This record gives sequence, structure tokens and C-alpha cells, in this order.
Amino acid sequence: MDDVRRHLQKAAEAHQPDRDAIWARVQQGMTHSTDADRARSYRRRRQASWLKVTLAGAAGVGVLGLGGLAVAAGVKQVSQPERPPVIGPPTSRAADASPTPRGSASKPVAQVPSTGTSTPRHSATPTPTPTPTPTPTPSADGPIAAHGEVDSHSTVYWEQNTLYVDVSQPLSSFTVEVRIALTPGVQNTGTWLSGPPDDYTVTVTPADGYLVYRWTLKPGRTVPAAQQRFGAQFNHGTGSRNASKDTFLIEATAAGRTAAVRGEFASGG
Repeated sequence: MDDVRRHLQKAAEAHQPDRDAIWARVQQGMTHSTDADRARSYRRRRQASWLKVTLAGAAGVGVLGLGGLAVAAGVKQVSQPERPPVIGPPTSRAADASPTPRGSASKPVAQVPSTGTSTPRHSATPTPTPTPTPTPTPSADGPIAAHGEVDSHSTVYWEQNTLYVDVSQPLSSFTVEVRIALTPGVQNTGTWLSGPPDDYTVTVTPADGYLVYRWTLKPGRTVPAAQQRFGAQFNHGTGSRNASKDTFLIEATAAGRTAAVRGEFASGG
């Protein structure tokens, strides 16, 4: 072993390295290494390019697929609109739409107590009852009683108011006054009485909105115990005339006692 070492040491000391050859080998090794690196880099870039193209293609296909699904869904929604939900089952018969409640199945309605302020309801408007023509009520005082009527022979343009006076004992003084309200068109057309015309003074004058007819027994004359009648005649505006404001007044004396009666006229029969 010692001999081998000595030979190797001597060979190493005697060796003269060729610098040019060594440098040439280094350059050659570097050249071979660079070419291999370039080849490997080219292959990696090429693989990366193919990978990008593949991924891009897959992504494009995915986008197109999603777009197609969206378009299909939109077409489906447009072509097939949703129907509104059915509230209840359809009625098979027209009579079922408004059924008539039966008396045996109906429930009693609870009665709400009245508060005292509600107005009662009526099922129908009652027919007004015609107002009967009032019967004249005689006004009486002592020996006289009287009532007035609108004569039934009156027309739409002419009227007669008749005064009936019942005398129970002879009268020494007697004044009868009939007052006709001056409604449109009222004009005197005459007077009449059942007693002797010469026993009375007759006047017709307007006063205070009335046409006043007055019969006055002349002095020294006497009215017998019997019914006495007096009529006031006049024209008026065409149509039905309201005689509610027509009145009468009677003053008389019998056996030293004075009596007075007054009243209104009513429609005659």
C-alpha cells in the first residue's frame, strides 16, 4: 500500500495540467448544458401554451353551455306562463252561485240591543191616509150658533162661501161679517141671504188683506127664530183655491143679552 501511495504522489507531482484543454472542456460542457436547458424550457412553454388553450376552450364551452341553459329557461318561461292559482272549485250549477237559505238550516240572528238613538227601519213606505174633510163644528153663544162652508157648486174660477146661522130666539140686532182672503184673482161677484133683503144693509169692501162682506140688520127690524143663510160670491185665479184663511164673525142681541160667534170656512159636500 505504501508503494501505491508513493507512485500516486509522484505521478501527481509530475503531472502538468493542460489549461487549454480543460477550458475547452468547460466551454463544451456549458454549451451542451445551455442547449439542454433551452430545449427543456421550450418544451415547458409549449406545454403551458397547450394547457392555456385547453382551459380557455373549456371555459368558452362552459359559458356557451350556461348561456344556452339561460336562453332555454327564458324561452320556457315566456312560452309557458304560470297560471293563477284556483281560489276554489268551479261551480257546476248556476243555482249554486247564489243559494237560497232554507228555513230549517238557517241560524237565528243575534239581536243587538237598541241604544235608543237609532232610527227604526220600515220595510216599505206606508201609503199616506187621505185626510178626511172636516165637518164644520157650529160655534155657539147664547141664542145663536153658526158654521161656514165652501159651496159644493164652486168651480176652478168661481166660489161661494155660505154661512149658516141657527137663531133660537128673536134678535133685535144682528150683524154678519164674512171675510174672504185676497188670494190671487179674488173679485166680488155678488151676495145673497135667505131673509128679506130690505131688512139689511149690505156692503162689500177690501180691508187688511180681505174682501169683507157685511150684512147689518136695520134699526127697528127683528130676526125671527129660524135658520138664516148668507152667501158671499167671488171670482178667483183659475185652479183650486185654499179657503183656510176665510173667516166669519156674528154679533147679535136677544132680550137685552149680547152674543158673538166667530169661525172659519170648510169645504162643503
